[in-house]
Amino acid sequence: MVQLRRLIGSPTLPTPSFRWLGLGMALLAGWGVIQVLSLVQSPTWLAVPVTEPLSLWGIALTISGVCWAITRFYPRPGTWSRLILLAILLVLAGRYLLWRVLGTLRWESWGLAMFSLAFLALEVLSSAGGWIQLFLMAQTRDRRAEADVYSVAVTAGKYRPTVDILIPTYNEPAFILKRTILGCQALDYEPKRIYLLDDTRRPEIRTLAQELGCEYLTRPDNRHAKAGNLNHALPLTQGELIAVFDADFIPTRNFLTRTVGFFQNSQVALVQTPQTFYNPDPVAHNLGLSGVLTPEEEIFYRQIQPMRDGVQGVICSGTSLVVRRAPLEAIGGFVTTSLSEDYFTGVELAARGYEVIYLQEKLSAGLAAENMAAHIGQRLRWAQGTVQGLFIPSNPLTIPGLNFQQRLAHLEGLLNWFGPWARVGFLLIPVLVALFNTLPFRATSAELLYYFLPYYLAQFIVYPWLNGRSRSLLTADLYVLTTCWPVSVAVWQTLLRPFARGFRVTPKGLSNSQFTVNWPLITPLLVFLGLNFACFVWFMLTQGWQWVWGWSIYNLIMLCLACLALVDAPQPSPYPWFPLQKLVQFQQGERTAWGVTEQMSELGATVTLTQGRLTREPVTVTLPEVGLTLTAQPHHQEAGRVTLAWTNLTLEQERRLIPLLFCRPGQWQERQVPGEWRSLGWLLQALIRWPLRAQLRDRVRAHRLR
Repeated sequence: MVQLRRLIGSPTLPTPSFRWLGLGMALLAGWGVIQVLSLVQSPTWLAVPVTEPLSLWGIALTISGVCWAITRFYPRPGTWSRLILLAILLVLAGRYLLWRVLGTLRWESWGLAMFSLAFLALEVLSSAGGWIQLFLMAQTRDRRAEADVYSVAVTAGKYRPTVDILIPTYNEPAFILKRTILGCQALDYEPKRIYLLDDTRRPEIRTLAQELGCEYLTRPDNRHAKAGNLNHALPLTQGELIAVFDADFIPTRNFLTRTVGFFQNSQVALVQTPQTFYNPDPVAHNLGLSGVLTPEEEIFYRQIQPMRDGVQGVICSGTSLVVRRAPLEAIGGFVTTSLSEDYFTGVELAARGYEVIYLQEKLSAGLAAENMAAHIGQRLRWAQGTVQGLFIPSNPLTIPGLNFQQRLAHLEGLLNWFGPWARVGFLLIPVLVALFNTLPFRATSAELLYYFLPYYLAQFIVYPWLNGRSRSLLTADLYVLTTCWPVSVAVWQTLLRPFARGFRVTPKGLSNSQFTVNWPLITPLLVFLGLNFACFVWFMLTQGWQWVWGWSIYNLIMLCLACLALVDAPQPSPYPWFPLQKLVQFQQGERTAWGVTEQMSELGATVTLTQGRLTREPVTVTLPEVGLTLTAQPHHQEAGRVTLAWTNLTLEQERRLIPLLFCRPGQWQERQVPGEWRSLGWLLQALIRWPLRAQLRDRVRAHRLR
């Protein structure tokens, strides 16, 4: 019994002999299940109604039409419209799953039974998280109205607890840290103190902190990475509340006034806000679709987090958050047993009975990964950190103190990282069908019309509506496809050796001047591409048209897009430009001119002249609306437009310029992706016109997102 307890409580995996014994028992149990199910006949109530095929089409289209009408009549999900569509999806999913389990499996031989069950397992693995979401989304919560109420006491000065702002850094460039510090100093809140936590002990960063007037903390080692860095700072700070921003995340001026008020409720331990980005993610950038595709994280912060908030299962995501010091210290600080220190810190707080809540307001912005290697490396760290949760005391499925709904929400998040296994499997299904010359299920055309078509058409219509138009099914699949192989490998390795890899920081502030092929990442997809192309040719020559041929075509298109997304496009500057219209006055000696800015950055601006002209001489630029005066060098003046490059910026000028660019309340708006068919059109254009990136980029800029 003592040995058993040690085994269960140990953060390491059982010995290899235990693993092989478990595998053997699982295979034996699977063989028994197959023998039992092979004797089960398809129940008569699963039979398709005897009717004309046209009537079956009518049933599918009627259900789809109801879903489409609700999404059009209610553009934003309300309580009743959401519940109705969730109920429809759950009923369709339930009847589809029953039909697949009881009416489509093949038992003619051992090998065929294994193939049929494996295909069903892939479907369940890819859909299980989505089915859980359908249950949880019935209680989706939006706290923006609560923030309006709670913020009254904060803005009136009646509730102003002390706040320590912690900015952990590891090797980020000084210009990125400078943005973040200046943005934090511009927050409309007092009392606050800002601490730069430098885990690389760089003299130039210490000097930067001194110049900007913030506290500088470091430590002799890098034990436990970011979590250890934050924990080292806890006893050296005193604020009642602690705000945490990653080194590249810049808050808007009202970040604290919108979040601090929630702590008037003594049960609230942590307030999490969304992550948004001021640069395009590498998938969108590499495909030339920066103005069309939204970052991958959008669906998490616009659908998953509000859904989790409804069942008190919010995920702490490590930045853009505020936490109460007392409960954080009560759990021993930030969790250090996993790479996802933020996630399990939230789990520990919730297990102690505290509230971890989510405010769906974009109150900060940071840098998305700037190339595909960094993008995928970030996902691998998240996957490894989440799966490590199965082997630590903070495991949300077993830790005491969480209720069933909270555990269900965390199970959904865990299953998300096993979805890439299913995606890899679906890439291989046409290959296996061609190899064995048989299908992994049995179904008539009538059954497909009756069970399959309504379920998938309803998903096709409702999916983007439920996630706030942040992602379409096609674009979601593209993002999964670019990462499915490395994530699948990482999850498997973590299950075998959960603590073998250490924390790796995502590099920031990168730039490149040429196209770069990520061969280690693209090679597995090229192998899948070759296999699916061979199957496509084989089906075309020997089998004629059938559904597997269509599956191969879809795989080929998506694999080509994923391969192109893994080719990093040039990104010559790490400084973003923002569309910003401000009145500008120019002064060149005795000459005065006026204009309106089109775009601005830390480097300069583009301006449309409305009165007067400029020479090539240096010019004094005044933005009267914000009281900012800069000096600039005019360049490229043509057709009433001029490009300016700022010169000799002082620290005081930067203190005004950075908040103007990054810290305006409400500037980070939610964008909506096009619908499924329009998404397909944009993706096909990206595929066909990828060599002509400039023309496609111009079309994207002209596209207005609804």
